[in-house]
Amino acid sequence: MQSEPETVCNVAISFDRCKITSVTCSCGNKDIFYCAHVVALSLYRIRKPDQVKLHLPISETLFQMNRDQLQKFVQYLITVHHTEVLPTAQKLADEILSQNSEINQVHGAPDPTAGASIDDENCWHLDEEQVQEQVKLFLSQGGYHGSGKQLNLLFAKVREMLKMRDSNGARMLTLITEQFMADPRLSLWRQQGTTMTDKYRQLWDELGALWMCIVLNPHCKLEQKSSWLKQLKKWNSVDVCPWEDGNHGNELPNLTNALPQGANANQENLGQCKSLEYQHLPAHKFLEEGESYLTLAVEVALIGLGQQRIMPDGLYAQEKVCRNEEQLISKLQEIELDDTLVKIFRKQAVFLLEGGPYSGLGEVIHRESVPMHTFAKYLFTSLLPHDTELAYKTALRAMRLLVLESTAPSGDLSRPHHIASVVPNRYPRWFTLSHIESQQCELASTMLTAAKGDVRRLETVLESIQKNIHSSSHIFKLAQDAFKIATLMDSLPDITLLKVSLELGLQ
Repeated sequence: MQSEPETVCNVAISFDRCKITSVTCSCGNKDIFYCAHVVALSLYRIRKPDQVKLHLPISETLFQMNRDQLQKFVQYLITVHHTEVLPTAQKLADEILSQNSEINQVHGAPDPTAGASIDDENCWHLDEEQVQEQVKLFLSQGGYHGSGKQLNLLFAKVREMLKMRDSNGARMLTLITEQFMADPRLSLWRQQGTTMTDKYRQLWDELGALWMCIVLNPHCKLEQKSSWLKQLKKWNSVDVCPWEDGNHGNELPNLTNALPQGANANQENLGQCKSLEYQHLPAHKFLEEGESYLTLAVEVALIGLGQQRIMPDGLYAQEKVCRNEEQLISKLQEIELDDTLVKIFRKQAVFLLEGGPYSGLGEVIHRESVPMHTFAKYLFTSLLPHDTELAYKTALRAMRLLVLESTAPSGDLSRPHHIASVVPNRYPRWFTLSHIESQQCELASTMLTAAKGDVRRLETVLESIQKNIHSSSHIFKLAQDAFKIATLMDSLPDITLLKVSLELGLQ
């Protein structure tokens, strides 16, 4: 800075196979990231490699000297730095002259300028103590002074390291997790039986997501995975370790943070992302002709969204189920569907409809299975221009909401891959039920809109609404929607839709 006096800093940087393995700087600034002087010297070395003289390792240079040259070298070195090195030099001289000293039992001598062996592990320099101190400081501030933002920046740094396949990613996340586990507020909240704040819980979610990225990394060794599993089990066994669903026995859910209602709640930030362009990059090993990383990514997303899964117990975990589903669908909505991707959609929709107990769109599902309304609405709108029959079949199958049924279907026991739904003797605590019912209503409204002018389809959708929707307010909303769609200004009233509106209104 112009206002600050110019200072000269002594900087030393060690390299090993294109990685900075250690740094020292006389400025004394302590931080997780390198100081400006280390960065400046690194950039200078990168941009002007010819200006930095390259020397052989010092051991090679000493090997070329004769007895007199070696004595002169050592004495000059001690003279220039006598206050710093004289005690060490005298100690080493005494040890070398003593026949039984430890130093004489070792062949050769260390050389810090020679670099590491080719078999040695090489990784970027990371000041572990500073990482621990910084995380401890941010956590102690409890969300004030932008500490949450700082922690998210650290998480972003870990993601960047994982992307670059830098082994420090796992090391850094381990240090961060240890500080989270040592947070004194965990035991305080546990004793008081109170829930942690939503912001703090989101940081724990991010921790979990990053550990998933690490343990699923296909490039890491088996022994690494084994050590991480051991470490995760150790943390999990600690009493104060938070539960994923957020409800310890005596905790009462905080219902003030209920999910927003309606189809547009989380949007049978998007504008900012529309500039992204997704392209087909060919995979190295084709599974089928025309497959790419994009088709594989889309297919994995569709498989994941369609999995049958039981609704978790806690309020926070139930909100997270909805939130994660909507985030993944919003990502998929950024992709423009071409013929190749439509083929993937059709294939997966058929698989999910015909699938056994693994599929949330299978014929028979568990009473407490997470509903597929949001996912089915996305599938319906995506498939409708390409395969109308499959689009309606998918959406109609997803309309069910068994948790509100007094009796559930027994299932076809003659088909071994189908499981029978069992009605438990308790009424499950679905804290997000109002949000789920609104998503069910949105799916029905989307089908009504698309079915305008098609008598057969309108009757089928009406039957599905009458069978599956139990909320009178939502049935009334659908009656209004049907009336609006039937009487649009640009066309004659749709008589069938008007009848649907009347039927729903009477119901």
